[in-house]
Amino acid sequence: MIISRVMTKNPIFVYPDLSVNEARALMGKEKIGRLPVLDKNNKLVGIVTKKDLLKAGPSAATSLDMYEISYLLSKLKVKEIMEKKVITVDENELVEEAARIMADNDISCLPVMRDSECGPLLVGIITGTDLFHVFINAFGARHAGVRITVNIGERPGQLAKLAGAIAEKGGNLVAFVSSEGDDLSRRRATLKITGVSRAEVEAVIKTVPDAVLEDIRE
Repeated sequence: MIISRVMTKNPIFVYPDLSVNEARALMGKEKIGRLPVLDKNNKLVGIVTKKDLLKAGPSAATSLDMYEISYLLSKLKVKEIMEKKVITVDENELVEEAARIMADNDISCLPVMRDSECGPLLVGIITGTDLFHVFINAFGARHAGVRITVNIGERPGQLAKLAGAIAEKGGNLVAFVSSEGDDLSRRRATLKITGVSRAEVEAVIKTVPDAVLEDIRE
């Protein structure tokens, strides 16, 4: 799956000269936690997050009263607190690569860019929440059915045998996720199946050579 299918399109953005107070109000109104920052030519020049806004405020030990604090923040501009070295990703990049980039750099979002004659254009943003939705869909979490995790031999055709045996009993795979097993000779597969009962699934697994049922639930 590519990023353009799961990203938030046409994200809300701000300009560098917006005040910190205005940025905070906009985040609250739109219920978002980050704002890409564009210059007058619509070129991405930074990103500001709720964390940046919190850092911009005075410490709890300040002697300033609320009016003085509000005045100072009204004078402080987004360009003074934004992150200027922004990590971005192309709209045609794979979702798992976006997840890797975010995890490796300990960041919660990536502005999504599209190449154009005028240079890269901001077309979206992908966040941890977007990736959670991908995760939910990949595991079929919103579907009723039987969920199983099977440890199976890492050999050509083994997963096909498993899927075929389930299909022969009238089962329909609505989700399938595969990962490495405990060693290189094994593979772990998680499936969400509809159209068959738990007992039928358990019986099917026993007919598949070298398949070990690790978990089953409805």
